[in-house]
Order: sequence, then C-alpha cells, then structure tokens
Amino acid sequence: MIALLPLLLSTPALAAQPRPPSLTPRFDDGLALTPQMGWNTYNQYNCFPNESIVRENAQALIDTGLADLGYKYVTIDCGWGVDERLPDGTLTWNPETFPSGFPAIGEWLHGLGLLFGVYGDSGILLCGSPPNSTGNLYYEDIDAKTFAEWGADSLKYDNCYSDAATNYPNVNYAPSTSPEPRFANMSSYLQTLDRPILFQVCEWGIDFPALWAPAIGHSWRIGNDITPHWRSIFRTLNQAVPQTDFAGPGQWPDLDMLLVGLDGVLTVPEEQTHFSMWGILKSPLTIGAKIPGMRGSSLETLRNEDVIGFNQDGMGVSAALKRRYTDEGYEVWSGPLEGGRVVAAVVNWRGERREITLDLPDVGVQFAGGLKNVWRGESVEGVKTSYTAVVEAHGVLLVELGETVDAGVYPGDIFATTTGDTTTFSNIYGITSSTNYTLNITLSEPATRSTNISITTSSSKRSIPVSLPAGSLSISTRISLTATSNNTITIHNAPPITSITLTPPSPTYYTGTSSFTLTSPAKAYTCPSLCTPAGSKIIDLSTSSSATATITSSSSGSKYLEIDYINNEVAFDTAWNWGSNSRNLTIRVNGGEPVRLEVPLSGRHSELFSEGLGWWDSGRLGVLTGGWKEGVNEVVLGNEVLGGSSSWAPDVVGVAVFD
Repeated sequence: MIALLPLLLSTPALAAQPRPPSLTPRFDDGLALTPQMGWNTYNQYNCFPNESIVRENAQALIDTGLADLGYKYVTIDCGWGVDERLPDGTLTWNPETFPSGFPAIGEWLHGLGLLFGVYGDSGILLCGSPPNSTGNLYYEDIDAKTFAEWGADSLKYDNCYSDAATNYPNVNYAPSTSPEPRFANMSSYLQTLDRPILFQVCEWGIDFPALWAPAIGHSWRIGNDITPHWRSIFRTLNQAVPQTDFAGPGQWPDLDMLLVGLDGVLTVPEEQTHFSMWGILKSPLTIGAKIPGMRGSSLETLRNEDVIGFNQDGMGVSAALKRRYTDEGYEVWSGPLEGGRVVAAVVNWRGERREITLDLPDVGVQFAGGLKNVWRGESVEGVKTSYTAVVEAHGVLLVELGETVDAGVYPGDIFATTTGDTTTFSNIYGITSSTNYTLNITLSEPATRSTNISITTSSSKRSIPVSLPAGSLSISTRISLTATSNNTITIHNAPPITSITLTPPSPTYYTGTSSFTLTSPAKAYTCPSLCTPAGSKIIDLSTSSSATATITSSSSGSKYLEIDYINNEVAFDTAWNWGSNSRNLTIRVNGGEPVRLEVPLSGRHSELFSEGLGWWDSGRLGVLTGGWKEGVNEVVLGNEVLGGSSSWAPDVVGVAVFD
C-alpha cells in the first residue's frame, strides 16, 4: 500500500497511463499487414443477400474506382446458407438465391481483381436464423477445406447459437465459457490449408478478444454491432479507447462495418467523422451500403485518399484519445504516421457548426511546418501552438501535421522576436495555471561574460532576476504561466537565444481512498491487483454520493488534473438503444460550477472470466478545472450533472493535480 500522504509523481502532462503490451503473439502469415478494406452485404441487405446483389456491388467497386483505392474484399454475410448439409457433410449455398454457386462467384470476383469473403459461425446456426442456415460448430475441419475449395480469401466468423450449456441461444452476452476455444479451433484448421484465408474474429468483444485474437486471427470485433444511428459512433469510440495500442500489422481492432452511404442515416459531416475515426484508429474499412446509386458525397467520403492513407500507413499505429472536453462538446485523438508526420482529429459532438481550436500540445506538438485540413481541403504553413477552424455540426477537424517540433520546445527563429537586448517568445502554451514551470534557455553560443538577465511573463509582471555565468550555454529558472495557449515570455539583457524549453510542474497525487472523505454509498475498495498506481479505488460514486478532498495550492487560477478512473460498464444489451460505454464524473472546486468528464471504458481484461472482470484496469484522462485559490481548496468528485450515460460515476483511483 502507498503512504497516506499525497504521492509526488514525475509524470509529464498528458502522459498516458502505462499499459502492458499485447499478451499474445500475433498470427503472422503475411496477411493484413494493413487493415483490410472491402464491402459486405449486411448493413444494407441484412441477412437477405443474393447473387445479383453481390455482382452489382462488386462491379460497382470497379466502376467507382473504390477497388483501385484498396476496397478488395467482397463478403457475403448471413443468409446465404441452408439448414441441412449435403450427404457428405459439407456445406452448400442456397441455390435459389445463389444459382451460380459460390465457387463460380469466387472465380468471377477473382477475375475482376477482387477477393472473395465468406461468412461462418462458431455455433450450430448462422446469425440471422431462422430461416435456418447451418453453422460451423463441430464441422470446422470440413468447412475450412470447403471454404478454400470455393476460392475464399477471407472468413468472417460470428458467435450466434454457440453456447451449448445454455441450449444454444441466438445471442448470449454472458456465455458459460469463453468463446476463444471455438474461434481457435477454426483458426487451427485454416492454418493447415494451402490457401491463405484472412480470419476475422467476430465474438462482439465479449471476452476482451484483444488479449487472444491476435494469436489466431487478423482482426477482432471490439464490441456489439454498429447500429444505423449517429449515437453508435460515440458508443463505439468509447469501447475502442483501451484497445488502440493492440493494433499493429496483422492484428486490427475492428470497429464494425461502415454506415457511410446508407440512406437517411448520417449527414455528410457525420459520415466524414465516422470514416475519419475508423480510418485513424486502424479499423478495417468495410463498406456496408449499396454502392450503385450511392450519393456522390458518400462516395467522395469513401474515396478520400488522405483518410485511406492514414488507415493504410505502414507504421500501423492507431490514433489514441488524448483529451476529452466534455463540457465544451469535443474531443481530441491523434497518432503518428510514417515520415515523422502526425494525424489529429477533433470530433465536434455538438449539433451546431462552430469554431473549434486544436491546441497542438494536446497531440504532443508545439509547431507544425505544414498543416493539411483534410475535409476543408486547405493547407497552412507555420502553425504555432494552436489551430482554429470551423467544424460542422457532428463534424470532424481532421489534420495532418508535418515538420513538427515537440511540445514544450520553442525555437527562437519561430516563436521569438528581438528588439535591442529584449527577446519575447509568444504563443506559449500553459496546460495549468502555476508558478512552478521550469524554463530552460539555450543560447546560440556560450556566454562570453557573466551577465544578469531578467524574465517576465504575461501572467506575472514581476521581474525574475537570473545570473548567467560566463561560459554558460543554457540556464534554467522557475516561472509563472496561466492555462492558455497565448502566454508570452520576455527575456531582458540576454545574449542571442536559440530556443527555450518549458516543463510543466510535477503533479501531486491524491489517492482516492486515503485523500478523500466519502459519503455513502461511495466507499473505499482495495484491489487484489492492478488499480494502478494506488492499488485501491473509490467505488459506488453516484448521483447521491461524493468524495471530498482538501488540497493546498501554491497559486490561484485554473488547474489541470489527471484522473485515474476505472470503467468497464460495457454496453451489450443497451447497445441497441442509448448504451454509450461511458460513465459521468464531475469535479467541483470551492463550490463553483462542476466540470464534467464523460469517461470511456478502461477495461483491458474479460468482463466475464478474468479476475476483477476488467474493473481493476485504470485509464487516465485530463481535465482543466477553474476556481482554484492560493491556499486551501475543497475538491468534490461525484456525478452531479448526469450526462445521460449512467447514474453511477466511474471508480476513481486517484487524482494528479498540476500545481
């Protein structure tokens, strides 16, 4: 156990909670080195596909140029089969809906330069039964060979009618045993074939497949089916948050098929947001709408070469959630790309068109020599600290940043102006209001003599004297900044300066179970393992309970906090309606207005079979809170302003205060 006193951390601002790597090796057969792309019958035609539907959409992939952009896999989803096997025990297709037969369809697709995707199920029936279509359970060896003989290039493998112990229900979100062995069994037979077949694990994220699916397949569905509603985007992204670091060549978290192009489902900006986020999170890009006759704006979205390029980038690193500005209605994701580039996305959750500012330090960048605003088709040079643009209602600000400088580094030739012996650095970012920033000044050449310089900032006009010894090339001091991207630092009587570097104050950590006083039903819980970094957490915070701490601050203003939270309230049954995979936390300082933070899932273990059921896995998100004063402050955690997610707040491990 840690000490009862606040724990000092050296964690830099915006650092992610340390996470273990994937616990299993990936299935390495050379397939899916980038996320697979293609088209699937389900979203448009449900479990009622037929041969003419497949042929016309496959041809449309060619005619629209989508195939040339990488959309190659053409998958026939549920509804293709019959309820009885052939006398020799093999599968067959419905001859009324697929009169040419699957081998002929596969051959035709290959003739177009496309790939043939088939669909199976780890249960006794396919999803969508009745009318019944036989599944693959107990026939995996025969069926794997059959798929290969048909010329299949991929297998989407589902999870219906699969739990023998509960008499094979259609859907079971709490099965008696893990689905893993059934999926591993089919994988083992696929691996014996001479024909490589991409294997898509589709067990709906029930047993946290990120931990085991990479060893047996190439992608795994992270959650329940996407539904044809805008609200599905938020729910799916919340489930993706703790899984992004499992993505990599040959192993891709699958956020499910695209809604882009489905009539009457999403607006144009919503489609752009949806496609952008699936792209940068390295999800497989599978079109689910009818391609012939698709509206032009949807086709243009699907053909956006920047987003496709982000998705197919050779690094194979997914974007991750960096900041969630819940009260302001937007959030920031980003990730690295080849060539030292960075992709960043700002999602506008509000149903209004407005200006939104991306603070580059939120994505680890201080300066970008070039910025491309993807959906507005605009490019800007020399972006310092922040970038503001108009974002449509439910739209996304998607940017590619190049020639970047790391956050906290301010080259003089970019950020400074010099008049006489006075140099002023502008566009200085402060993540928190504090007098404890460390400023390091790097000179262009060693000081030729001892010099006394002075420093002032826009947040404190008090002059800070600093002695610069002869021969010095750099010098450090402590300065004051406010929580804004427009601070200035003025240095008087200094030799020429190459750059300055700013480091935020080290946070003080307040453990939830030892630093906060709880009101019922909230209570302290000691975790047998995990619950990092404290090994304990506050549970049962709700609309009727709270946790209060007294925290001493060295200065007034707005303070940046990082919350270590735990949430594994996975939306399975509620996914069809308003389940969001999130919980609401409020932070109230000195009786002021509460600041709200809607936290995503943090669980990285099975919510059914693991020790702790995923409720010992902590995530970390930052939030800016106002109303702080110098001296003693009262900080109250709770769920005062219900955001529509849950009456329960997340469990809280602790709070890091950057003072």
